[in-house]
Amino acid sequence: MSKQANVNFQQSIDQGDRLVPVNLRQTGDPGIQMLISNRVRKSPYWHLSVEAGCWKATVYNRMYHPRAYVRPEDGGAMEEYRALVNDVTLWNVAVERPIRVKGPDAEAFCNYVCTRDVTRVPPMMGRYVVLCNEQGHVLNDPVMLRVAADEFWFTISDSDLAYWFKGINHGLRYDVSIDEIDVSPLQVQGPKSEDLIADLVGEGVREVPYYGLMAATIEGAEVLISQTGFSGEKGYEVYAYDSTLHAETIWNTILDKGEKYGLKVIAPAHHRRIAAGILSYGQDLDHETNPFQCNLGHMVPKAKETDYIGRDALERTRELVSQGTPPFTHQLVGLKLGGRPIEDYAPDFWLVGPDAESEPCGWITSPWYSPELGTNIAMAYVPVASAAVGTVLVAWLPDEFLDIPGQPVDAVVCEMPFRASVNPSSRERAKAAGRDYAY
Repeated sequence: MSKQANVNFQQSIDQGDRLVPVNLRQTGDPGIQMLISNRVRKSPYWHLSVEAGCWKATVYNRMYHPRAYVRPEDGGAMEEYRALVNDVTLWNVAVERPIRVKGPDAEAFCNYVCTRDVTRVPPMMGRYVVLCNEQGHVLNDPVMLRVAADEFWFTISDSDLAYWFKGINHGLRYDVSIDEIDVSPLQVQGPKSEDLIADLVGEGVREVPYYGLMAATIEGAEVLISQTGFSGEKGYEVYAYDSTLHAETIWNTILDKGEKYGLKVIAPAHHRRIAAGILSYGQDLDHETNPFQCNLGHMVPKAKETDYIGRDALERTRELVSQGTPPFTHQLVGLKLGGRPIEDYAPDFWLVGPDAESEPCGWITSPWYSPELGTNIAMAYVPVASAAVGTVLVAWLPDEFLDIPGQPVDAVVCEMPFRASVNPSSRERAKAAGRDYAY
């Protein structure tokens, strides 16, 4: 990334709807080495990721999170991408800590903290859900698994959801226990994932529907299999019970079985999830983002009868959006960008403007290069008035991605997802059914 740092904060960009503005200083990647210490947790799979070649990591849910395996000189992240879209891949996502809500009132509690109607989710099924505060801002967007009638797991994105749950229940006194549990997920993603998982746990997994669950064992270790993932490709998650004890057994068995399918250990596929329009918490949304602002308005149901946290604020937002007066300044959109291929993580929120002569008005959250589309793609926040598909903007990228140094590239607002997913998202399914909301 560019080492030239422009640390002037972009005051020209209206962030008046936020208490804490997004930091838009362009400081680049200084090449600082991450400190590995015992104040940040190592997951049960951490040492196995290191053995598999992990050379870049970040911190997520106070745990070290592998983010790169293939070295740049060997093809880097795009070599990992090719393995994902052509074969099958294994991801260490143990940082997505399952928070268990269990007890006689589990359904009622979960239905109160989720916008979607949890009572419609039968045991051994899951849903993608959002959880909001009283202002209607998104606190987390986990995958929720209903393991039993009285037991739910929330595979969380990067935030303190367990503390939120415990705080809510301190006053409400639902009859539930709320705990992080010793269950660590792995993801097996790619077009050959079904064959590999069937080799691991039996042919019955082929009957598991999208967001369905299956109890199984791998070399005597108990696991829960879900047909879910963060890629847009066909994929599964493997939740290992007592993962601190069974990490090596699960990991090594998957590697051994996957050899004939060309299995490669890779980082979570942000290049593919961007193409699929899948959001990354902390990057594309945070605790000051409204669902209607970030392409998640469909997660606010119209048919849910019971109350839930944030309902009044979200219904008011829906009404204001329908009137053309949304209570936020910027809207998340898809962009197709010019310039040279972006094939690694962006260290900054790169800036967007109406044209090369004007002040910036928005920022890119998640950029990458799409080989299938032959262009750079990105998610970005732009002023609501500039969010219509087809709007032409410009983007200021680091010099290494510019065709002409110092000149911004064209950026055109487009529909998301950029590429169809193997399993359509809840938003896509609702849209196909003529609804602007999910149940």
